[in-house]
Formats: sequence, C-alpha cells, structure tokens
Amino acid sequence: MSGRVLIAGCGDVGLRVAEQLLARGDQVWALRRRNAPPESSGIHWLQGDLTQPGTLRDLPDGITQLVYLPTPDARDPAAYRAVFVDGLRHLLAALDSNTLERVLFVSSSAVYGDHGDGWVDEQTPPDPPSFNGKVLLEAEQWLAAQPVLPIVLRLAGLYGPGRLELIERLRGGAVRVPRELPHWANRIHVDDAAAAIVHLLSLPEPMSLYLGVDDTPLPLAVLYDHLARAAGVALPGEGAAPAGVGSKRLSNARLRSSGFVPRWPDAREGYAALLSGVG
Repeated sequence: MSGRVLIAGCGDVGLRVAEQLLARGDQVWALRRRNAPPESSGIHWLQGDLTQPGTLRDLPDGITQLVYLPTPDARDPAAYRAVFVDGLRHLLAALDSNTLERVLFVSSSAVYGDHGDGWVDEQTPPDPPSFNGKVLLEAEQWLAAQPVLPIVLRLAGLYGPGRLELIERLRGGAVRVPRELPHWANRIHVDDAAAAIVHLLSLPEPMSLYLGVDDTPLPLAVLYDHLARAAGVALPGEGAAPAGVGSKRLSNARLRSSGFVPRWPDAREGYAALLSGVG
C-alpha cells in the first residue's frame, strides 16, 4: 500500500525526496511558504506558512508520513525558533493524528560540540555551541514527547549540484584552513541525504535517531587541498578553524547497519563527479 507523505519545506533536498517517493509509488504533497509552483511531476503542491497556523487549515486528510525540513527566513534565533519549534507544533496540530504514523525531522550535526578528532555517534551527548544547534535540539526533544513515531536524521554538511560555493571560494582564494591542529569535516551528498530520508521512511522499525553522513570524515586541510588540486587552483593558506563549528568525526555506522548504502561514500569522489559534470 502506498503512503500519503507530506514534505514540509520542499526545497532542493525535499524535491529529491519527493521524486524518490513518487518512484516507489507513494502519494506526495509538498508544502511551501510562497511561490508554490503549479502541480507537476505527480507532486501535489500546497501553499502555507508554518509560522501562521491559519494557513494550515486545508491540509489533505489521511497523511501517514511527514518529512519536516523547512528553511528559516534568516539565520538568527527568532527565525529558527519560529520555523523549527513553533512551526513543527503548528503543523502537527493541523494534521490528523489518527492517520499520521511517523514524522521524520531533518536536523543537523550542529547539535554536537567540539570533540577534536574523536568519533561522534548517536550515543554522544549533544552540546550545541551555537543557537542553530540549540533550537534544533529543542525541536527534537519536543517531537520525542509526541504520540507519533519520531525519526530524527542529523545531517552533516551538504554538497551537490548547485552547492559548489566552496569550489568558487577556492577559485577566488578566499579559503583558509587550520593545518597544525586538524579540524574534521563531515559531508553528505544531497542525493544521498534524500535517499537516506526515503530509506528511513521505509524501515518497519526504525530507531529514533540517525546521523546522515558519508563514510569518510576528512581533516579540512585534506579535503580542501584535494578540491583545490581538482579545480586547478592554489592550495588554501593557513587559517583559523570555522567559528562555532566544533571539530568531530561523525560515524554513519547506525545508518549503514540499517541497510543504507551511500552512492558517494567519500566527498572527494562526489566533488570530482560534480566538477566533471557527472554528479
């Protein structure tokens, strides 16, 4: 039996999720705040503002699964809280609790603090260093207390088509990396992120928390030097580690053990495919 899935915040990743859900036979509704495109490719488009409950009154009946991955209007605490905490409350209140079976909340590895070169997994206590991680963690905890099956997917840094800002910054000589003390980078290709979401929706008995990351954490210097060489530009100079982002190596062992296999297990291969026009 096909599912009736609502994707709240259907941007780049959400569209990729929708395409995969449609391919497996699900019915898909996609909610956007504004400029909802006309219905196409089998997606039923909805227009509504998660921060305004009154705009969520006409949602379809019988939704069985919710994927929650909106984007705030601004990068500040108020905007994040309005979307991830209040918006999640508003949307769950608007959906039929008698048919909603599970909610997949797309979170971020920003909920973790600094662990140097130590490994981080789902058992590692969160300690968000910045407001975004704190708000996301609050939303996760609220969802865990609701009468619905919650699945949280904490994604690492995304890259893929249309996400080549790093390459452009390398070409412009605007990138610096710490070299004396390694700072670890964690990545996942957008197609793998979408595939992981669809995979978790299909599991009969999913766990409540997964890390979405590829197989190969890398020191920033190793990743950036590799990309600079691939792009044919000078290696980045020495500089400070990114502010507000603790160093850590994320493990995808739990996601892997559930049966998920990333198409791009190493960001160096994924970026190479993008640069060659393949990925």
